[in-house]
Amino acid sequence: MYSIVVTIASQKLTVLHDGVIVREYQVSSAKKGVGEQFGSEQTPRGSHIIRAKIGDDCPINTVFVARRPTGEIYSHALRQANPDRDWILTRIFWLSGLQKGKNRLGKVDTMRRYIYIHGTPDETDMACPGSRGCLRMLNLDIIELYHLIPVGTLIDII
Repeated sequence: MYSIVVTIASQKLTVLHDGVIVREYQVSSAKKGVGEQFGSEQTPRGSHIIRAKIGDDCPINTVFVARRPTGEIYSHALRQANPDRDWILTRIFWLSGLQKGKNRLGKVDTMRRYIYIHGTPDETDMACPGSRGCLRMLNLDIIELYHLIPVGTLIDII
């Protein structure tokens, strides 16, 4: 059985299979730090599951808005034309909190906050936080993870 631990302090996502580390990836969490409140643009902590996987057969650098492919493929020209856009690319893991009152239901509901693990432009600085609440990964990394991890996988964000 697979599980994931995301360590905010080191910006690492660790994949375990039956408790043994099988992969590690660099991630970029929220620029505003950690927190669970709706509208905070912070990365929520605690136990979550992957509620949905989105982007099965989409090409690398597919642009998503509201979990739907826009028909665009990310490029430097597209970025220059849309400098303030929050780029959600390639694949999406939609997270759902498991801890009532901490990251589930009410004003702390991770799923209602639309918190994802998603692809990001390859030139993104992965060494430091920079997202609007989600966990960002490089595109080839998220494709690899997407094929490895099923819906329902437990994710602890610490």
